[in-house]
Amino acid sequence: MSSVVSMEQRTASPAVSAITRWREELSTLPPALSEEEAIDRITALEELSAACAAAQARETLTLDMRRRNREAEEGVPSAKQGAGVGAEIGLARKVSRARGSALLSFSRSLLMDLPRTYAALESGAISEEKARAVVREVEWLPREKRRQVDERMADRLGEVGVRRLGSEVRALAQQADQAAAVAHLDRCTAERAVSVRPAPGNMAYLTALLPLQQAVAVYANLAKSAQSQVGTGAAGGRTRNQVMADLLVERISGQESAAAIPMEIHLVMDSDTLLSEGDVPAWLPGFGPIPAESARAAVVENPATVFLRRLYTRPRDGQLVGMDSQRREFTGLLRRMIVIRDGVCRTPWCDAPVRHVDHALSVASGGATSWENASALCAACNYAKERPGWRHEPGPEGLTVRTPTGHRYTVRNSPLLIAMPRDGTEHGRASPGGAGTGASPAGTGMSTTEPSGAESSVTAPGGAESSAAAPSGVESSVTAPREAKPNRRLKGKGPPGRPLRHGDSRASVIENRLRSELREHGATA
Repeated sequence: MSSVVSMEQRTASPAVSAITRWREELSTLPPALSEEEAIDRITALEELSAACAAAQARETLTLDMRRRNREAEEGVPSAKQGAGVGAEIGLARKVSRARGSALLSFSRSLLMDLPRTYAALESGAISEEKARAVVREVEWLPREKRRQVDERMADRLGEVGVRRLGSEVRALAQQADQAAAVAHLDRCTAERAVSVRPAPGNMAYLTALLPLQQAVAVYANLAKSAQSQVGTGAAGGRTRNQVMADLLVERISGQESAAAIPMEIHLVMDSDTLLSEGDVPAWLPGFGPIPAESARAAVVENPATVFLRRLYTRPRDGQLVGMDSQRREFTGLLRRMIVIRDGVCRTPWCDAPVRHVDHALSVASGGATSWENASALCAACNYAKERPGWRHEPGPEGLTVRTPTGHRYTVRNSPLLIAMPRDGTEHGRASPGGAGTGASPAGTGMSTTEPSGAESSVTAPGGAESSAAAPSGVESSVTAPREAKPNRRLKGKGPPGRPLRHGDSRASVIENRLRSELREHGATA
C-alpha cells in the first residue's frame, strides 16, 4: 500500500519523468560484450552514482530551505522551522528517521561549506563515501575554517583512498583551529563506551570505543602475545586472530581458558531440546535463536561452572509462565523473567532496549506487582505512560495502550520458542494430553553475568516469595523455598558421583543436573 501511495503522490514534472526513464533504461541494458567494456561500464556507473548522490544532496537541501521559508512566512517560530524534514527524507530514501536527519546534515555541510568537495562529487571524481569522510572530519570546525580545509584538499580528493583522505583532512582541521580540536577530542573521549551486538553464526561483536592511544596499545599487546604463542607452538593449532580473541576473553574475564566462562543459563528451551534430540531452536534473550544442538552443547560441554535455571514455557504457544511478588518493585528472578519475556520495549512497535520494568497499571490505581501487570519498557515510553490521557491496560496475553485521543493499541506477548508446525502438535510440539503429555517444557538461559546474591536465588529479595507455576497439563513444577539458599554451581560432570564418561546419555547428564539444582532449592521435578 505504501508503494502505491508514493507513486500516486509523485509529481509529473519533466525532471522526475526523465529520472524514471534513466532508471528504466539502466534496468534493461544488455550485458557488456567484452571484459574491457564491462570495466568501462562499471567506471561510468560509479561516476553516475556519485552524480546521483550529489543531486540527492542538492534536492535535500532544497526541500529544507523551501520548508523553512514557507514556515517563516506562516509565522512558525524559528526554532521549530524545518522540524520533521529529516523524517520525510528518511521515508523518501526508505531509511530510518535518524538516518534521514543525518543525510540532511550531510547535505547542508556539503553544499553550504564544502563547495570543492561537492563539485568533485557532482562530476563523479570522488565517491559519496569520500564526501562523507570529508564532512565527518570537519563538521566540528567553525564554518569559515571548513571552507579553508576544503580549498586546501581540493587537489587531493581524487588521488587518495578513503582512509588516507580522512586522515589528511583531520590533520588540516586540527591545524586550522587547535582550540576547537582539543575541545572536540575532549567530547569524543567522554563518549568512550563498550557495546555488544549479534553477529552471524552465533557470534557477537564486542566493540570498545576508546581514545586512539589506548585502543592501539590494547591491540598491540594482544597481537604481540598472540604472535609469541604462535611462534613457540603454544597456540595449539589456533591462528593468530583466534589466539588474540581468546586472550581478550581470558584477560577481561579473569579465566584461565576462553572456553571456561562461568555461565548463568538463561537459554529458553523446551524439554525436547534440552533433554533429548529435539530440533526446536533455543532462545538467547537479547540475541535471538540458536540451534538446538548448540544449546545442548553449551549446557554439557562448557568446562567451567554452569548454573542452571528453569524457565517454563507453555506447550501451546511457547510463552513463559508467570511469577508473582509481594514487593512493590520488580526485582530478582521476577524482573529477569519479565525482561526475557518482553525482550525489547513492550510498547507497540517501539523495539527500543529495555531500561525500566514497571507496573502497567500503577500501584496507586490498584495494580499488583505481578507477572501480568508488568511491562519492560524503554525510559521514554515509561515516562509517557504517566502523562495525562495515557493508560496501559495489562492482560494475561498482552498489553493494551490507550492514548489521549482515545485510540487503543494492543500488543500480544510474543512466543520465545518458534518451531515449524507438525502433525498433531501445537507450536511445533505435542499438545497437552497428546503424545507429549507429562513432559514439562523447560527453559534455561545463558549470560556471562555470574549468579550472585539474592537475585540469583529462587526466592525474591527481601524474603518475598516468588513462584513459577507450571501450566495446566504439565506435570513438572518449581516451588519456591521459604528460605533462600546459596546457588549451587554445577561442575562439568556426568551423573552424580562420577565424571562424565564416554557413552553417557547427554539427556541424562542434563536431567541429573536439573534435578540436583532443584533439590538444592528444595523444589521438585
